[in-house]
Amino acid sequence: MQNKKINYLRNCWYVAAWDEEVKPGEMLPRTFLGEAVVLFRDSSGRAKALADRCPHRFAPLHKGQVCGDSVQCPYHGLRFDGSGHCTLNPHGDGRIPRAAKVTAYPVAERYSLLWIWMGDAERADETLIPCFERMAPDEWFVGKDYLHVLSNYQLDVDNIMDLSHIDYLHSGTLGSPGSESAETEVRQEGDTVYSLRLVRNERLSPELEKRNGVEPGSRFDRWLDVRWEPPGVMELIVGRAPTGNPEPRNVGNAMYFFHLFTPESETTTHYWFAVSKHKSGGEAAKEAVSSDIQFLKKPFETEDLPMLEAQQRTMGCDADFWELKPVLLSVDGPGVRARRVLDALIKAEQEAAEVGQ
Repeated sequence: MQNKKINYLRNCWYVAAWDEEVKPGEMLPRTFLGEAVVLFRDSSGRAKALADRCPHRFAPLHKGQVCGDSVQCPYHGLRFDGSGHCTLNPHGDGRIPRAAKVTAYPVAERYSLLWIWMGDAERADETLIPCFERMAPDEWFVGKDYLHVLSNYQLDVDNIMDLSHIDYLHSGTLGSPGSESAETEVRQEGDTVYSLRLVRNERLSPELEKRNGVEPGSRFDRWLDVRWEPPGVMELIVGRAPTGNPEPRNVGNAMYFFHLFTPESETTTHYWFAVSKHKSGGEAAKEAVSSDIQFLKKPFETEDLPMLEAQQRTMGCDADFWELKPVLLSVDGPGVRARRVLDALIKAEQEAAEVGQ
């Protein structure tokens, strides 16, 4: 089998960090799409992103320090501002070589997140940032966490788009019997894919019964609805209503979860996840998001990640997903649809780039 070509969608917004991860006066190094990047804030607090390599002797800039609106290289003291231009050469007559600049990436701050544009900077349009209004910090309490996953980000997307796995992989925590009778629907609007899943007359796991304060043995209609936006960000709405209503989504209560994936490399992924509750719920809602995020981290970290990483090892580092000829089940519909959409977007972007050469 030939090594597959590394394919990323570049002209789009990727999650780069939680807003609070990039602190004033500090730098945060991360790799996105195989490119080393350093994040920092300028003197006005605006987030900036630069290629994490000094053009002089290739030292990693994140080993240096933030100096006002610039970062200073730790090796010879050259400084680069948020636009990537060198602002100080402390040597000789101070002349700044024309080539003394680094790549600057557009960054936007929205919905408790920093977003980065890894493609053509002139095409960066903040109106294209996917809508996650239920994470807007002025109206919502947001419980946040992060995991580093040793698997391809599209495997991670598949994991959320097909939530039938919770009845098996998370049988003692998030799941319960009943996946065979689930009512499912795949819907597509433009490049957005929805995975809608409803299980009727379900008993929650004992763990969920306890956490939600419901009488043991109570029966519910529970839905898990996912909205996927390319390349890999998702909002998950989990709701339940007493069983028996023909339209449970119209009468039940819902909770909001977020799964946000950015490829670090072909076989490693940045994974931000969150839960939110409206601030109208007061201090109780604030405490609940903190409790919920800690509860969720355990099955994510001890059940999902080992499975995803085992999948990646089994597939191998250079394998192409489709060339492995995966057997497809009915539950794979949402994930396959998302993969097809992303494949088409990447192909169109690459074809456009070839025409423009």
